[in-house]
Amino acid sequence: MNRTWWKEAVIYQIYPRSFIDSNGDGIGDLNGITSRLDYLKYLGIDVIWLSPVYKSPNDDNGYDISDYQAIMDDFGTMEDFDRLLAEAHKRDIRIVMDLVVNHTSDEHKWFMESRKSKDNAYRDYYIWREGKDAQTPPNNWGACFGGSAWEYDKETEMYYLHLFSKKQPDLNWDNPKVREEVFTMMKWWCDKGIDGFRMDVISMISKTKEMPDGKVNGLYGDYGPFSMNGPNVHQYLQEMNEKVLSKYDIMTVGETPGVTTELAKQYAGENTHELNMVFQFEHVEDGGKYGKWTDEKVPLTTFKNIMTRWQTQLYDTAWNSLFLDNHDQPRAVSRFGDDRPEHRENSAKMLATCLHMMQGTPYIYQGEELGMTNYPFQSPEDFRDIESINAYEEWCASGRVPHEKFWPCIIAKSRDNARTPMQWDNTKHAGFTTGTPWIALNPNYAEINAKTETNDSNSVFHYYKKLITLRKQNPIMVYGKYEPLLEDSEDLFVYTRTLEKEKLLVVCSFSDREVPFIIPDEFIGMPCLISNMENTYDQQEITLRPYEAFVLHIK
Repeated sequence: MNRTWWKEAVIYQIYPRSFIDSNGDGIGDLNGITSRLDYLKYLGIDVIWLSPVYKSPNDDNGYDISDYQAIMDDFGTMEDFDRLLAEAHKRDIRIVMDLVVNHTSDEHKWFMESRKSKDNAYRDYYIWREGKDAQTPPNNWGACFGGSAWEYDKETEMYYLHLFSKKQPDLNWDNPKVREEVFTMMKWWCDKGIDGFRMDVISMISKTKEMPDGKVNGLYGDYGPFSMNGPNVHQYLQEMNEKVLSKYDIMTVGETPGVTTELAKQYAGENTHELNMVFQFEHVEDGGKYGKWTDEKVPLTTFKNIMTRWQTQLYDTAWNSLFLDNHDQPRAVSRFGDDRPEHRENSAKMLATCLHMMQGTPYIYQGEELGMTNYPFQSPEDFRDIESINAYEEWCASGRVPHEKFWPCIIAKSRDNARTPMQWDNTKHAGFTTGTPWIALNPNYAEINAKTETNDSNSVFHYYKKLITLRKQNPIMVYGKYEPLLEDSEDLFVYTRTLEKEKLLVVCSFSDREVPFIIPDEFIGMPCLISNMENTYDQQEITLRPYEAFVLHIK
């Protein structure tokens, strides 16, 4: 297995709008991020993944880009970006950009030209189709953010495809000019000195030529079989690798909805010349009663089975990304742990242990290192996220599902849970802004904040700091082979890692009750590498307290 810097790195995702505001307008910005680089250096991370900072009308918080080579006014200027990049590099922190090229904004110059006429030079940059008739879209596909995936355009009396918002028309990657434009833009950023790309829904860039109706799921047909992992996706990524990626020492991670372990080996195989790693979503796709919206917790055995499959099937052939939350997911401690005050810290540390001891590159989402929790939404007016707003409209306001049934599901899964501002201290607005925050702060910031936790050696923050330090000191945490134990337990997630003669035993309790555990013979009396509670592990039969986690080390 090749050893590389990006396998050994720990990555920290910043959602710029919610990280820190430097000018008092209530919106996080680039200068704010620069002002907190020392905090990130102290935590010990190696790479920042920046959610989009490009020019955008902000229909989908920056994932609708109108100019790939300009900075959004809310976030600052290109000079501010250059300073952030230089200051990060001074601290040996790399910057990875969010590459959003499945779609653009409908305010991008390419699309504004494309919609003017059928024979415009940019017409074929996007996917246009005739309707079935004057009132019916080309097919029944539903968009990710609700409604039809097709938008009728009066100018040329045709429909354009948008798998997300109608302000996010999909690019036509089958057009070589589109690919050339994208590659030229990517080179521009690489020449500026950035250190890689996280590629938004990159598995969706190739669609089948035939676009038949999809199987109806809810109100609309499923586009997945025709738009995910499409016919030319690997060809296009290999072309991207040949023309751009291979020419720079950068890291690449593809967001790949619908990916399987077999497909991941193609996208991120050691020798397939596409990407370094992918984000897979099996462990966070717990669809429920109303599409993705559910308040039910996934059984631990199901979660373990998914994590184990990815750990074992990618071993020695491709590389895992390790994450439990990001800007599109609810807070990990509320979802997989227990955010009640008596359990929050221990369960947050337990989850961190479980994830960071696996093979793959760990991703920390801003505030995860503090154990930040889901937001206590009171009404639909609290939402800022287009997906949550549209879902409430489609399921509830329409009368299809009573509010009291849908509400627990939407507040459990809303993306806004992750987007409330970073909690820096216990002053007004948690030190995020001197103005009015663009989205409400979680009221628990007085107890959960960076200032309190950096000053408390027993905090969630310092536990993450220790895990990151251990990873740099122990190659077994990066490269060791994973093997599951107690696969049928609904309380404990237990596994080993092995590298030559070294071995780790990782034991994590996902239970709020005491659970008995028998330490395997070979680990009795072995030193404890890390534990989230004061304990000695020199007896064979022990009782784990709620959310206890520990790692024993055979050297």
